[in-house]
Amino acid sequence: MSHTAAPPGRFKSPVSQGRSSYLWSHVVVVVGLHALALLACVPWLFSWTGVVLCAAGFYAFGTLGVNIGYHRLLAHRGFKTPLWFERILVTLAVCCLQGTPGRWVSNHRMHHQFSDKEEDPHTPLVSFFWAHFEWLLTEDKQQNWASTYARYAPDVVRDRYYLGMERNASWLLIYAAHAVMFYAAGFTAGWLLPGGSVMAGLQFGASLLVWGVILRTVIVWHITWSVNSLTHTSGYRNYETSDRSRNNWFVALLAAGEGWHNNHHAQPRCAAAGHRWWELDPSNWAIRAMALVGLATDLVEVRAVDPRAANADAASEQAADLQATNERARTPRRAA
Repeated sequence: MSHTAAPPGRFKSPVSQGRSSYLWSHVVVVVGLHALALLACVPWLFSWTGVVLCAAGFYAFGTLGVNIGYHRLLAHRGFKTPLWFERILVTLAVCCLQGTPGRWVSNHRMHHQFSDKEEDPHTPLVSFFWAHFEWLLTEDKQQNWASTYARYAPDVVRDRYYLGMERNASWLLIYAAHAVMFYAAGFTAGWLLPGGSVMAGLQFGASLLVWGVILRTVIVWHITWSVNSLTHTSGYRNYETSDRSRNNWFVALLAAGEGWHNNHHAQPRCAAAGHRWWELDPSNWAIRAMALVGLATDLVEVRAVDPRAANADAASEQAADLQATNERARTPRRAA
């Protein structure tokens, strides 16, 4: 194990420092799912229905689940919604296999508190690949998740539905159940539709599983991970925040608006990540649509029409946003 000094302006890997170690269960899952995703290259497993479900899954599970459910709602409380609907959005996010709600929210709030400092869970100042995915394969040897949740995600673990995911690993069962549903729907359709057969059912079910679940999961992984890596290394800045966050067009297009990361770090609780008219933000459009039908209220709005007007106060605004998020997190939630 190397203990050489890190380059100027960068941090040594927590693994090389001995603070973290690889979790081989995580390594097996990440590598294994990538290997299974290659089955999409097998012609026998191709179907246009699978392709459509893969694309639709980007939106249903990635945008509605991770972007809105985990990120803008659960982590930052950028708007309010009925608890039953919040749980639906969070369950969609669970189907992306990105960890429990409590762990996801804790890591993200830690990232905002220590952004691009050594305590940041996934700063690219360790390395680009550390920020993109390597940090997910490790565990801090000194971290106690009970105290971490108490500090960073008290609102999440206070909810019995989310707490159950922590205690009995039901979040993994949710992911497995949705995969079985995709396969069962495909098998049933291939077998029972006119001209169908058992073999056709096996083929169609496997196609929907590979394209609609496995490949979609891996692609959504990389889209989410690119927010941690690319938007802290490449792009432009509207706000002079204390970190290296950037607005990245490429990530914004892939991640339905999450790539406007400098905007987000300047005003973390804001329901919109796009702060200029041309910064397209489909995740915010979805929240606005929810508001039209009464499913979203109390949206936190952008505080400056012209981002340049807020540059001088960006650091103080960022601190105020983090404090407001923590205060709202400690407000008791209404039970379902």
